[in-house]
Amino acid sequence: MKKESSKQSKYDSKSYQKFTSKAEAHKAFNLLKGIVEGIYIDKKINEAEIQELDNWCIEYEHLSHLNPFDDLVVNIQMIINDNVVDIEEIEGMKWLCDKFSEGISYYDVFTSDLQILQGICHGIIADGKIKDEEVTNLKKWLDENEHLNSFYPYDEIYSLLLDVLEDNKIDEIERKLLLKYFSEFTQLSNRELQQEINDTTKDIKISGICAVAPEVSFEGKQFCFTGVSSNSTRTEIAKKIKEKGGKYVNSVSSKTDYLIVGDNGNQCWAYACYGRKVEKAITLRKESQKVMIINEIDFWDELE
Repeated sequence: MKKESSKQSKYDSKSYQKFTSKAEAHKAFNLLKGIVEGIYIDKKINEAEIQELDNWCIEYEHLSHLNPFDDLVVNIQMIINDNVVDIEEIEGMKWLCDKFSEGISYYDVFTSDLQILQGICHGIIADGKIKDEEVTNLKKWLDENEHLNSFYPYDEIYSLLLDVLEDNKIDEIERKLLLKYFSEFTQLSNRELQQEINDTTKDIKISGICAVAPEVSFEGKQFCFTGVSSNSTRTEIAKKIKEKGGKYVNSVSSKTDYLIVGDNGNQCWAYACYGRKVEKAITLRKESQKVMIINEIDFWDELE
């Protein structure tokens, strides 16, 4: 009976894979494209970054029967085989990714670019460090991809980078902050290095980040409020929302479009004091629900 169950399990697995391989292949390709971009972003590549590329090839070797993975994996492995990769070779990898990108199609442009962004962050922390040029060049990439500005994690990363770069210097606490945040949604295949990052950043607390200069629409949209308002009462806020054609609710759900965070003098990304509503909104966002977290100041600006 156990053998029959095992055979059935393998059959079901292969049968299911037949329908998911295109999605898996496109996601894996976008991850690779992002990792290569993230590694290239400071125009240098070290042993830890090469190892992360090698681990990608191993993890997705089962897709090598699919075109263009058959050529792509072989070419990446040939480049990194001697454990030395110069700038010309990493540019060659970028060229390969661009060349093969037209042959892989499953996700739409928004999902693909968000997966690439995740890969970029993966590539940046592949050696366990955050360098100045990596932060400034990531900011340039975000500026060039503003079509993602209402999606997680683009909006939160952008907000965090604006805060970090405000004084034109990056201190060690800010480096740990970025390292912690990037490792929140991307895990290195190098478990030892990942654990080292976890240990280094264990005292850094990040819960969420408000969208920067959000575009807020009211008609037919659902709003919720948390924290303490410096301008008004919740009753008055609810009234303003209803006058604009929106709906005010007391709790966050998958139907919530906007969570307004009260302006009580805290930095917009320091959410620890706001509690369950923000945590719920962040959880929903990570599950691809489009809940926008906005600062109260931006809410009043939109009303005016």
